[in-house]
Amino acid sequence: MNIFQVIEFTQLHPKTTERDIIDLCNEARDHEAHSVCVNSCFVPLVKQLLTGSDVKIASTIGFPFGATDTDSKIHEAKTAIKNGANEIDMVINLGYLKSKNYVSVLKDITDVKLAIGDTPLKVILEISELNKNEVIKACQICLDANVDFIKTSSGFTKNGATLTVVKIIKKTVKNQIKICAFDGIDDIETADKYLEVGVNRVGVPIGFRVHRLSA
Repeated sequence: MNIFQVIEFTQLHPKTTERDIIDLCNEARDHEAHSVCVNSCFVPLVKQLLTGSDVKIASTIGFPFGATDTDSKIHEAKTAIKNGANEIDMVINLGYLKSKNYVSVLKDITDVKLAIGDTPLKVILEISELNKNEVIKACQICLDANVDFIKTSSGFTKNGATLTVVKIIKKTVKNQIKICAFDGIDDIETADKYLEVGVNRVGVPIGFRVHRLSA
């Protein structure tokens, strides 16, 4: 398998320029990557740049903290899809989760999922901010919400993906939800380790992609 078929090139820094997005899309096209992930304001540009390729577009919503109200997330998601996004990435509401307000966590995710229909939804857990029990509970909520992917991290917290937590996620969701490991995966060997434990997608920050993911 070509490793790039499961690679998602990501550029989400607040200082991202249009030149950065052009470079991102060129790399994705050159390597025939699965997708790129960008903030929603750049979706129209990415759509234009990737026309004629098979590279998919993932757009963040309510990013990076997940604390935006649900109606705003829905509006942002619908707009991103209208502009060309093929997937939506939303951060779980950590404040609700930490408060054990699980009903509100579920409603937030479910309302977005229902609003976007068949468009795949990734829910970012921010695993570095959660203990084992919270990871398991978040996964159970994602199962109830019928999401398509669980993503480990946004790239804006102290740590990214770990094999230990990915194994916990996989044990909880089994094959009912796909898993995207993101942040801290610097080379093909590391990516392979995540694929071996059941990850379906590997997210790669723009600064690492060319040299560290070349065979």
